[in-house]
Amino acid sequence: MNYLNINEEKLLPVVIELNTLLADYHIYYQKLRNFHWNILGENFFDLHNKFEELYTDARTKIDEIAERILTLRYHPTSKLSDYLELSALSEVSPLQSDKEMVDEILNDHKLILNQMKTVVSKAEEATDEGTIDLIGAYIRELEKASWMLDSWAKKPTEHLNSAIVE
Repeated sequence: MNYLNINEEKLLPVVIELNTLLADYHIYYQKLRNFHWNILGENFFDLHNKFEELYTDARTKIDEIAERILTLRYHPTSKLSDYLELSALSEVSPLQSDKEMVDEILNDHKLILNQMKTVVSKAEEATDEGTIDLIGAYIRELEKASWMLDSWAKKPTEHLNSAIVE
């Protein structure tokens, strides 16, 4: 029974891209845990807490993405080796400075946002409103997290675009 009223043939590309996003989130989650455990220096308290906040959010999203794939009547990818193969993200050494860690996370955000846009594009082709809604909210949240990390990494002398400010 097709309780979703979505053409099954159009769903397969959505599921493929959701599985790629699931892989991205698994690598991202583990990288955040790695940084949470290994952060050192004067920014320890800020970043230790921020990384925990981000990996807790990622863990929730991992479950929601997998459940969306199940809702679409497919099995989510669940092998670590598959995640490493599918994901555009890569593992990194824990031996990084706080700034390098934040830069790495911001780069991951860029890759994850690109994958989310691909998911939305495939979901639009399939008229899969549930996936569009889910991922649209994720995009907004990840863009906000990126803004905050990027602001943390800026020098106090840097400014935002002031084209509309007197």
